[in-house]
Amino acid sequence: MHKNKSYFFCGIGGSGMLPLANIVRDAGANVAGSDRALDQGRLGPKFAWLQSLGIDLFPQDGSGLMNGDQILIASAAIEDSVPDIAKANALGCARMTRAELLANLFNTAPRSVAIGGTSGKSTVTGMIGWILTDAGLDPTIMNGAVMKNFVADNAPFASARVGQGEVFVSEVDESDGSIALFAPEVAVLNNVSLDHKSLEELRQLFGDFAKKAKVCVWNADDAETAALVAPMALQDAVSFGFSAEASFRPSNVTDLPLGSRFTLHAMGDAYPVTLIVPGRHNIANALAAIAASVALGVSVAQAVRSVERFNGLARRFDIVGTANNITVIDDFGHNPDKIAATLATLKAFPGRIIAFFQPHGYGPIRVMGSELAGVFADNLGVDDHLILCDPVYFGGTVDKSIGSQSITGAAAKAGRNAEYIPTREDCGNRIVELARPGDRIVIMGARDDTLSAFAADILERLKL
Repeated sequence: MHKNKSYFFCGIGGSGMLPLANIVRDAGANVAGSDRALDQGRLGPKFAWLQSLGIDLFPQDGSGLMNGDQILIASAAIEDSVPDIAKANALGCARMTRAELLANLFNTAPRSVAIGGTSGKSTVTGMIGWILTDAGLDPTIMNGAVMKNFVADNAPFASARVGQGEVFVSEVDESDGSIALFAPEVAVLNNVSLDHKSLEELRQLFGDFAKKAKVCVWNADDAETAALVAPMALQDAVSFGFSAEASFRPSNVTDLPLGSRFTLHAMGDAYPVTLIVPGRHNIANALAAIAASVALGVSVAQAVRSVERFNGLARRFDIVGTANNITVIDDFGHNPDKIAATLATLKAFPGRIIAFFQPHGYGPIRVMGSELAGVFADNLGVDDHLILCDPVYFGGTVDKSIGSQSITGAAAKAGRNAEYIPTREDCGNRIVELARPGDRIVIMGARDDTLSAFAADILERLKL
């Protein structure tokens, strides 16, 4: 990265673009950007905040690109016909993907920890970032979700933190293969499961990721990860999980409605732990975060003290509120593992579930639609309800031949109450109609920040 250069982010409001733009801005470079959501009048508070930081925003019509010295940051998949891309090409602007710029910053940091895996990346990134911050290491953190521990009046969308310490903490993405660009000191491998790529492709990507690191922290409970790591004979590898053989493992687990208690066994000692984020998956996330932090020099005791005060992430089992004894939860669940973890957390306690899911595209339905239907069928009961609207779609060329009804149809065939209702507005009406005291309503989906507003609106309607 060059401090004397100007970086233009196409899609600056995205979950991956926004935190990176903030890190680049805080490093001293000039930053500007555009976003389709801004043009459509969506997500106003987010863009107002970016402007308050001195970041100039433009319509996505090419007007923000003014000379060939600007560096365009854009998705590799974005089409040349998009006005920003066409203008950048005409001006001769250099172009980088988000991942290339992030990897450039990450790989030049004195110390680094990268968090990979199909599920749990953002939570583990937030946990590690908070532990290191609380321990005084003053890290820079790049996350794809808002970290509640770092939210402040001047940082309402705290998905990044810029520190002056040596450590760079970042989640890394396998969906576009960009995980291959990163060379971390510590690599955290949460799990390997079906999402955006085939298992064969994922095994190659995650295997190379693990081999590059000085220390690999891996999930002993995940069969794919264990099979991947076993033949590599990695030096200084550290395992975590519920398995009795794991280096960092829990015992005496007690599930709580909004957290858990357990005893951590690590480094020959035992430590009582109380988390204020719920679910067994968050116990596993905490084990990974503690193990990675210890690999960076934090004591186990300090890591435990810090992770006990980790408040979670926005849209990760985020309780919006309760009205008339009906609780509304906003959640990022969008692949089989994430959705299963959320539903398992809910099913650990009594109450009917109304699960709304907006698929994050037509492509993901083709890749994992049958697995998604299976997860809903396996984790919802006969009294629960599943409602799907059409997938998120913001334009472009896409095959719409397989849609949400394929998931609800399969779930209904398995004996579940499953409905496909094309529009999200009508889904909201149906949810409010169905809701009764004691219910938990969970709003799930990715790539659409307006889902949080949808969840909040349902809560307000339940108060009437």
